[in-house]
Amino acid sequence: MKAVEGFLERVMFSSRWLMAPFYIGLVLSLILLLAKFAQELWHLLPRVLELSESATILAILGLIDLSLAGNLLLIVIFSGYENFVSKIHVGDHEDKPDWMGKVDFSGLKLKLIASIVAISGIQLLKSFMNINAVPESQLMWMVIVHLTFVLSGVMLAVMDLITVKAHKMGGRH
Repeated sequence: MKAVEGFLERVMFSSRWLMAPFYIGLVLSLILLLAKFAQELWHLLPRVLELSESATILAILGLIDLSLAGNLLLIVIFSGYENFVSKIHVGDHEDKPDWMGKVDFSGLKLKLIASIVAISGIQLLKSFMNINAVPESQLMWMVIVHLTFVLSGVMLAVMDLITVKAHKMGGRH
């Protein structure tokens, strides 16, 4: 029976590698996002002197939005792979992000929601910059969704704080 248990545990432990193709797919998605960023920048460059200030700001906010989405992808790729598949061995490479290898699942959740809030905030700011073209009901729903993301982020942070305090208190007994 111990042999069967050992075999099942090895199979389950090895199954983490089934997640690796997901992270490769996210790397490919990052390449697609880069292509979209380059396309948007390419369209902006020749028109930048013709555009109004607010149109230029809106276009730049779109580029920032794409950049934040790329950052979000990197966080998910690195942290997800390291938390669920295997450590990434790059040694003490000078370009290794400080947070790499230190973001646990709880930290990943908080970074994800913070990125989502930032992306939502950029979308909301773009709508406010172009407020005359955005229907009032759509703007209302964008604010509601943004506030829901903010509230979700705060609640996740509070839950993590409670969990950390509970573990510390449990460790003292």
